[in-house]
Amino acid sequence: MGTQRLSALLWEERELLELLVFKLEEEQLLLTSGKTKWLTHATREVEQVLERLRGADLGRAVAVAGLAREWGTAEDATLRELVAAAPPGPWTEIFNAHLQAMTELTVKIRELRDINEQFLRTAARSAQETLAGMNPEANTYTASGTSAAPTSAARLVDQNI
Repeated sequence: MGTQRLSALLWEERELLELLVFKLEEEQLLLTSGKTKWLTHATREVEQVLERLRGADLGRAVAVAGLAREWGTAEDATLRELVAAAPPGPWTEIFNAHLQAMTELTVKIRELRDINEQFLRTAARSAQETLAGMNPEANTYTASGTSAAPTSAARLVDQNI
């Protein structure tokens, strides 16, 4: 019974990982299209899926601990360790398929996360440059921390040397 319970939990976790891929792709589409109005909603949805994944991870840990006792392995065994400890039969193949699918989804999630972070950094830098260009009369600070009236870049460098 522990094997069926764990397999069902792994299916649920895989579905959540697929939903996370979708939400990250959705977030990426918003970033690339410039429709940042909806970005906070998309980010909130990503966070909600991550919260659900944390709950699923807890349920899986409990199921793994029970099955690990039956199979004579550590209660905090990873899925990879559980596959290695599985008795001969279909469960080795079933859990290995879960492991492979979840590994592929995790790689895709990392790629999307990294790409989205790069888009966000670029957008933030662009916004900072735009804001800096909007007030050319703004004072700057010297290396000593005093306020200086706008001057040419060369004179600012000379002042700080």
